[in-house]
Amino acid sequence: MVKRTGPTNYQVLQLVNELKAKARQSSFWSRVADDLQKPTRERRIVNVYKIDKYALDGETILVPGKVLSVGTINKKVNVAAMSFSSEAKQKITQAKGKILSIEELFHTNPEGKNVRIIG
Repeated sequence: MVKRTGPTNYQVLQLVNELKAKARQSSFWSRVADDLQKPTRERRIVNVYKIDKYALDGETILVPGKVLSVGTINKKVNVAAMSFSSEAKQKITQAKGKILSIEELFHTNPEGKNVRIIG
């Protein structure tokens, strides 16, 4: 039988605990906390072309994993994720978008309104 591991990073564990406390009031943050508790190899990886394809201009996107730089992005979107490649950060900011950590998004939008999960 395989032992389920999950995150060992202290900051990720602390973020998951904060999200779980808020999850009693918002099912959105409950889903995000469940996704972040998965092992690293099971976390989502999203390229910027998928964000460009599925996001609307001016929308806030949450990726419970990593954003990579394959493709182009032409829409002004706010993207929150666990981590970004350096080229992905550059492409998002060149498209006039904003880069956030999941913790920053949680504190600025505690209700999770108007946020779309991609990945």
